[in-house]
Amino acid sequence: MRSICLSLLLAAVPLSSALTASAATLCVNQAGSQGCYAHIVDAIKAAQPMDTIYVQGGTYAESVTIPKSLTLVGFGATIEAKGLPRGIFVDGIDYPGLQSVHVHGFTVQDANFEGILVANASASSISNNTVLNNNRLANGVSCVGIDAWEPGEAQDCGEGIHLLGADHIIVTANTVTGNAGGMLISDDTGPVHHNLVSFNTVKNNPYACGITMASHPPATLTNSSKPLGVYNNTIYGNLSEANGFGIGGGAGIGIFDAVDNSSNQGNVVAANIVTGNGHPGIALHAHAPDQVLNDNTIVGNLSYANGAETGQVATPGPAGINVFSLSPATGNMISGNIIAGEQDDVVANLPSLLQVQFNDLLGPNLGVFSGGKNTIDATGNWWGDCSLAAIGGCSTSSGTGIWSQPSMPTPVVPLANLLSLF
Repeated sequence: MRSICLSLLLAAVPLSSALTASAATLCVNQAGSQGCYAHIVDAIKAAQPMDTIYVQGGTYAESVTIPKSLTLVGFGATIEAKGLPRGIFVDGIDYPGLQSVHVHGFTVQDANFEGILVANASASSISNNTVLNNNRLANGVSCVGIDAWEPGEAQDCGEGIHLLGADHIIVTANTVTGNAGGMLISDDTGPVHHNLVSFNTVKNNPYACGITMASHPPATLTNSSKPLGVYNNTIYGNLSEANGFGIGGGAGIGIFDAVDNSSNQGNVVAANIVTGNGHPGIALHAHAPDQVLNDNTIVGNLSYANGAETGQVATPGPAGINVFSLSPATGNMISGNIIAGEQDDVVANLPSLLQVQFNDLLGPNLGVFSGGKNTIDATGNWWGDCSLAAIGGCSTSSGTGIWSQPSMPTPVVPLANLLSLF
């Protein structure tokens, strides 16, 4: 029902705009008949800013670049990008100031790099698309031929949907599967901020996380010597499942500082389901003393049966949430989450206070594990019930600096609701 309503809404918006802004409606079909174009790229060339292009069913073997404010709506249309760089490229790099681009209702598949890339654009949306089997040149190690302004994408060719130096983009109700990685939000070409990723299904993307926010080296075109920052993005209501089992691997959702002076601040990860991923359900990493990993909020998520991490960021075993930082990572809050079916619910290794409060920590082993010298304020959690093995059972804490009392006598989420999840 949500998909149908959203389709009707997006179809209605251009009609309203046409009355007030004299926007035109163009069409594409495979035959190029009835006044329609045969190729999407030709319709885009002919369109004026704020026009709407409707693409009828069929397969279109092309790489679509959008350089102007447009609404592009597919009705059973597939963009087949085999042997081409990308399926859809919203190009604010070559067309600065690009905004108000809306892409709805396509299957985008088989591109060498991203299925859908939104670069240096703002106030746009990507909705109700299926992004399938892209990143065809990715092997978990390198990406031959990717553009120089994507210096951080060697491993995964940019993933299925990529927000690159973009802001105020809504990415909602898409299905992203079979790509090297699911969705990537990164700052290679500019600050990436105030984006909303909501209600997407991200599954079976083997080489990286389901959804990643990563601060990367700056591209040469930025003239910056430091990463430009990932901040104030919201990841809400998504399903991230069975990602990150290939070379490199990945978490269900990741917030990562990749290089010196990188920065992830003020991001919100809320109400997501993360399950069956190769690494922990949610991971936050800062690997060097000059990296910034502050004021991120992890709230109301369900993490179940994910994997472990090794190396510098190692967890004792499969984990729900892993927070690792070599620099003080202040203001991060983990609250209202349900974590079950993990050996370690929350693992923390950082030199600053971490709030882990009012969660349901169901074990069945460690609710909170401290691997560092920091203080973990773990008051107000429910540590489970050992008689309720069906939902994980109960948990305890391990390590120094954990303040765990008082605890909640009953689940944070009402028990009846909790039981219905398992």
